[in-house]
Amino acid sequence: MSTIEDKNEFAEFEKTKAARKNLLPWWIKFFCWVFMIFGAFMIFILGLALFNLSMDISIYGLEAKGPLSLYGCLITLVVLYKSYTGYVLWFEKDNAIYIAQIDAIVGILLCTASMFLLPTLEEGNRFTFRLELLFLIPYLIRLNKIKKKWEEGTSN
Repeated sequence: MSTIEDKNEFAEFEKTKAARKNLLPWWIKFFCWVFMIFGAFMIFILGLALFNLSMDISIYGLEAKGPLSLYGCLITLVVLYKSYTGYVLWFEKDNAIYIAQIDAIVGILLCTASMFLLPTLEEGNRFTFRLELLFLIPYLIRLNKIKKKWEEGTSN
């Protein structure tokens, strides 16, 4: 009798995993992979920086000549967090939606700051509209819509 119950519980677990992945639209799945790959590149760039070989990096309008400057550290942290977010979403972790919501909110705040705050603080910067907002806002809206279903583990 206990083996039948064990099989039923295992089948339910597998169904939950499949259902969670179905909650994500194709474009979020695509960006999960993009940012996991970017995270791997960022680790490589950090390794290069240890040997005084650096590359220009940027995200959300923030730019740096390498990962070891102030902006570079911020960019590195953002990219590594986005990579982690992609990982937890792709592998359907329980806290993935919460982590992704933080990712989206931080991204929106950094885009907004780079549009309005950086031009006033730094000489030579001017207002530029960040196209990333066109993805981040729908991303946050979609995460809010699927949060309850994600936590329940259903796709209906």
